Amino acid sequence: MDHTGVEAQLADWRRVYVTANRGTLDWMLDRPALRGAFLNTKMNHITGRDFTPADGWKGPQTILGWIQGRGLEALVTHASFFDHEDAVFAGKLDQAGRRLFDALSQVYARTGKGFFAYDEAFQPVYPDADGQLHPQSVEPNISTFSDIFIVKGLLSAALRYDRAKVPAYLQALHAIVADIEANRFISNERQRLDSVAVAKEPGDYGPRMIMIGGAAMLKRFGLGAEAGFGNRFIAHILGTHQAMSAAVSAPVLLDLPGHPVCNPGHALEFSGFGLEFLGDDADAATLASLQDLLKNHFALGFSPPGIRLKVDSVTGESLSPYFPWWSLAETIRAAALGFEHGQDTALLAIWQQAHEAFFNGYWQTSPAIAYQTKTSEGPIDFVPSTPDLDPGYHTGMSLLTAIEAIDRISHSEKA
Repeated sequence: MDHTGVEAQLADWRRVYVTANRGTLDWMLDRPALRGAFLNTKMNHITGRDFTPADGWKGPQTILGWIQGRGLEALVTHASFFDHEDAVFAGKLDQAGRRLFDALSQVYARTGKGFFAYDEAFQPVYPDADGQLHPQSVEPNISTFSDIFIVKGLLSAALRYDRAKVPAYLQALHAIVADIEANRFISNERQRLDSVAVAKEPGDYGPRMIMIGGAAMLKRFGLGAEAGFGNRFIAHILGTHQAMSAAVSAPVLLDLPGHPVCNPGHALEFSGFGLEFLGDDADAATLASLQDLLKNHFALGFSPPGIRLKVDSVTGESLSPYFPWWSLAETIRAAALGFEHGQDTALLAIWQQAHEAFFNGYWQTSPAIAYQTKTSEGPIDFVPSTPDLDPGYHTGMSLLTAIEAIDRISHSEKA
C-alpha cells in the first residue's frame, strides 16, 4: 500500500468532510427557528423552496420530533468537535443547542414520551397515508424510533449543558432498551400507537441497529459502563438476521428472518454503528463479521447512482427504484471505521466509491445539503421518512465519525 498516497487522500477527504458539515450547520443556523427554538429544515431538496402551511403536514406548523431529536444530537456532537477546530463556531452551535434542548425537554416532559409529529398546540399527532393528521395515542409501555432519537438528543445535550438531568434521560434510554427486548416497539409511526400496532410489528432489526448507535454515543460521552446492551444487540442481529445470499454468495442481513428482502443501507449502517461502538474493544471474530458484512452489502447494494433501497438477496433484483442519500453517508462512516482496523485496501476502495458517488452525485454546495432520494433518472421528490431535510445527522454524524477515524489513522502512522 502506498502509505504516502493514502495519507494525502485521507487528508483531502477530511477537508471535504469538514467543509460539508460546516456548510450544513451554517445553513441550519442561518434559517429562522421554528417557534423560536426548533430547527427549520423544511425545504424541498430539489427546488430549494421552503415548505409553507399550504403543504399540509410538511409545513412549519408541524414539528417533527424525530428530526428535532436527531438535530439536537448533531448540534451537541459537532459543538464538541468544533471546540478544538473553531471555538467561536462551537459557541454558535451551543447557543442553538441550548435553546433546542430547553424547548424539546419541555415538550418531552409533557408525556415522558417522544413522538414523530406535534401539532400547533404541541399535541402528538400522526400523518396517515394521505398526509392527514390524527391525534396520536400515548402508551407508556410502547417505544418508537422517535423515542430513541429524542432521548438520544436530550441525553447528549444534558451531558454538555445540564448534567443534573443525565440520570433521568439515561433511565429513559434503558426503558427503550427494555421495550425493544420485550417486543414492545413500533417501527411505523404513521399509525395509531397501540396494542394492535404492536401485535402487527414484523420484527425488523432496525430498532436494535439504531440503539447500537445509542450505545456508541454513550461511549463517546464517557458512559461506556451504561452501554452493555450494545453487545447484546450486535449478537442478536448477527445471530438472528444473518443468512447466505445467493446473489453475492456470502452472508447478508435479512430485514426479517426467513424472508429474502435486504435493505443494504440499513445493514451498512449496522456495520458502522457496530464498529464505532466496539472500537478497540472488538473481538477478532465480531470485527471480521462486521467488516465482511460491510463488503457483502456494498456488493449487493451499490449500483449507480448509489445504494439500492431494497434488494432480493436471492436473485439480486432491485425491489425499489429509490436510492436514498443516507446510505452512502453511512457507508463512508462504516468504511472509514473498517479501514481503520487493519487498513484493508478493499475497504478503502469501498470508501472511495461511496465518497465519489455521494459528493459527485448527491451533494449540493449552495445550500450544503444532499438530494434526499434519486432514481436512475436523477433526483426525485420522494419523502423517505420525513419531509424535513437531514439536520446534520445522517450526513453530518457519518462524516464526523470518518473525520475522527482519519485523525486516529494519521496519529497512529506518525507515532
